[in-house]
Amino acid sequence: MSALVAHLDVPPGPGGTTAARTAARTVLQAWGFRDADWLYDATVVVSELVANAVRHGGGILALTLHAVRGRVTVIAADCTGAPPRRRRGDQTGGRGLAIIETLSRAWGVQPYGRGKCVWVLLPACDGR
Repeated sequence: MSALVAHLDVPPGPGGTTAARTAARTVLQAWGFRDADWLYDATVVVSELVANAVRHGGGILALTLHAVRGRVTVIAADCTGAPPRRRRGDQTGGRGLAIIETLSRAWGVQPYGRGKCVWVLLPACDGR
C-alpha cells in the first residue's frame, strides 16, 4: 500500500484549531478510518498540536497527515525553533504534551526552516 498524505491549510485566528480538527477528521474518514474513539483521539491530537503552534510557536505554518498501512503521523510546523516543554497544568493550559503523550505511540521534534515540526505517531486504528 502506498502512503497517503494530506497537507492542510489552517486559517489564522481563533477558528484555526476547529477548522484543523474538522479537516483532519474528514481526511481520515475519507482514507477509511472508521473507529469513532480513534477518530476522536486523533482530532484531539490535531487540536493540541495546532493550539500549541499558535500559542507558543508563533503560528501554524503547515499541518500534514501521513498514513502508511493504517499508521498515521500528524505533523505540525510552526515559526519558532524552541522545543515544546512540559508545563505544570493550570487553569490556562499546560496539559498539551501530557495529552499528546497519552494519545500517541511516540512524538518528536525536527527542525523546519527557521522553525520546527512536531510529529505525533498515533496508535494503529483497529476499526479501519
